[in-house]
Amino acid sequence: MNRISLENISKKESSNLSQKDIESMTGNYSVYGASGYIGKIDFYHQEKEYIAVVKDGAGIGRTMFLPAKSSVIGTLQYILPAENIFPKYLYYAVKNMRLEKYYTGATIPHIYYKDYKKETFWLPDIVKQQRIVTILEKIELLIEKIQQELLDFDTLIKSRFVEMFGDISKNEYKYQTKKLGDVANVGSSHRVFTNEFVEKGIPFYRGTEIGELAVGHTPINPYYISEEHYLRLTSDETKPQIGDLLMPSICNKGQIWMVDTNKPFYYKDGRVLCISADRKIYDTKYLQYYMKMKTEIEYPKLGTGSTFAEFKIFLLKDLDILTPPIDLQNQFAVFVRQVDKLRFEEEKRLKKTQLLLCKLIYKTMGFYPDIIIRWL
Repeated sequence: MNRISLENISKKESSNLSQKDIESMTGNYSVYGASGYIGKIDFYHQEKEYIAVVKDGAGIGRTMFLPAKSSVIGTLQYILPAENIFPKYLYYAVKNMRLEKYYTGATIPHIYYKDYKKETFWLPDIVKQQRIVTILEKIELLIEKIQQELLDFDTLIKSRFVEMFGDISKNEYKYQTKKLGDVANVGSSHRVFTNEFVEKGIPFYRGTEIGELAVGHTPINPYYISEEHYLRLTSDETKPQIGDLLMPSICNKGQIWMVDTNKPFYYKDGRVLCISADRKIYDTKYLQYYMKMKTEIEYPKLGTGSTFAEFKIFLLKDLDILTPPIDLQNQFAVFVRQVDKLRFEEEKRLKKTQLLLCKLIYKTMGFYPDIIIRWL
């Protein structure tokens, strides 16, 4: 079975639609953006099912399989399958090419079809393609089920939080309130330029990778800086410690990672914020879940009329933090650790299922093992 290049099995098309253009439109045909469905309009660009790739801004390389008689906005690229390829098979192939590695642009990242069209993969006959897709879909459904169970654990913890501490927006138990900036060091990192990245070295995490770590995933696409550069940028006082909190500045899903490793890493200036609280006043597990819930409440207020609304350091410092007795916080932390033991077992099951998916993709499409390892 021969490998075939993406450009020989698909063609690209572009969209001139912007999100602003469609705000006043209505109709029966769906329009999609980088985060998914965004509205309806009275016309469509694509008659048949197709693949869309985020080509500009946050989430570059993210791949979606979209329905017939729909459209995307201009930050996405249409990838249209040829007649001799099952559309969903092409979707799985493109999705696992990790197109974000073709990133260019210092301020707003871009990827271009002309750069990744040479990507190759194995193409069996169309009957085998359909069989492979059926198996991949079943494995993905299992993965989604396990991921939902993991989300349910988080919901359980949040429910326990409310039982113990009440609604944080109302301060029902009249706890003392402190400004985060008065009880924690809140800051970010020094700037790292794209020409300072290296092939291997110290992991460099952007908001995307911090979000993955926050939900227990190994980052799929960290950049790296050299150890020498890392040592120049950090000191014992500035390196995040175990228990410190890291959050993307665009944090509308409560994606806050409590550092759990002594292994060195660095993180993006401005787009990732670090919170190092006084441990005599706050249990780090309490503060992590407090901040998760607080940012979910506060972030929508920042989003009014702004596409790229985000937390800044001064906004974080000004957040009100409820301060229950430390013993009560510790009791909550014990509960979280008990739930985390159950979650750990589910995460192992998720990892095994993801590995099964990766092995099947490698066996059927021919993507290289080093890509599979990094994907996990």
